[in-house]
Amino acid sequence: MAKNELMSIHVHNISKSYKDLKAVNNISFSVNEGELFGLIGPDGAGKTTMFRLLTTLLIADKGKATVAGFDVIADYKEIRKCVGYMPGKFSLYQDLTITENLHFFATIFGTTIEENYDLIKEIYIQIAPFKDRRAGKLSGGMKQKLALCCALIHKPKVLFLDEPTTGVDPVSRKEFWEMLKRLQQKGITILVSTPYMDEAALCDRVALIQDGEILEIDTPKAIVKKYPKTIYNVRANNMYHLIKSLNAYSHHYSVYPFGEFVHYTDNRADFNPNELVAYLESEKLTDIGIAITQATIEDIFMELAK
Repeated sequence: MAKNELMSIHVHNISKSYKDLKAVNNISFSVNEGELFGLIGPDGAGKTTMFRLLTTLLIADKGKATVAGFDVIADYKEIRKCVGYMPGKFSLYQDLTITENLHFFATIFGTTIEENYDLIKEIYIQIAPFKDRRAGKLSGGMKQKLALCCALIHKPKVLFLDEPTTGVDPVSRKEFWEMLKRLQQKGITILVSTPYMDEAALCDRVALIQDGEILEIDTPKAIVKKYPKTIYNVRANNMYHLIKSLNAYSHHYSVYPFGEFVHYTDNRADFNPNELVAYLESEKLTDIGIAITQATIEDIFMELAK
């Protein structure tokens, strides 16, 4: 297949099964050139299988896909040259140092650290003080940065990041997303997967995925606006008893814990919060508070996944 002018990802009716398990079921989506696109869903949703299909590590049962204009079957060698892939599990050589890992991957792609240093400089300077330390002895955040450097060392056109912030501390997570935004400004198309719903808001567009199927594709703001009901933050002195009581309330539509609150929606159009307060008081709860709150991607996901 001839290379298209635009660098992008196109997936059309892709399916993949492992025996009786449908890991990816008739999925279609596209990622625009230079876009930061998120594949958002819990463990087991099909994110990793989708990444392996697009990086030519698996062959789909049916459907077609192109990456950077190349067909994932016919042009798999070309795809491997022009993509960077950071798998969910740290997969670099644990016994090699930071410098040795970088030299190794640069050599595989027929390049050098010096040739593409400008692309990794901002990330590399953060791990440079540990350049002689073995990869297996690095912290989670340092491993993450080294893996990203190795995925970028050959200046890829498309970057695949499979749950790159899982198991990483909040500060490193924030730094990592800031790095992704700066990489995007350099024209790299980025497809990132994550189980963290709060990270969805950092993407240009997202696809919500559950049980191998796409639930919704749009910008984070557009997805949130589609939520049809008013959500209330509800709190009380006993979270467990509060959730149990709300689920037993005859007018409840949805009840989900959300940090220190419970996100509650009512199935009535004329819902009066005072009635709910009275009910919760009758359930022997105290310190009750109810206030309207904004819907989040997590609320939308829970609604769509019902």
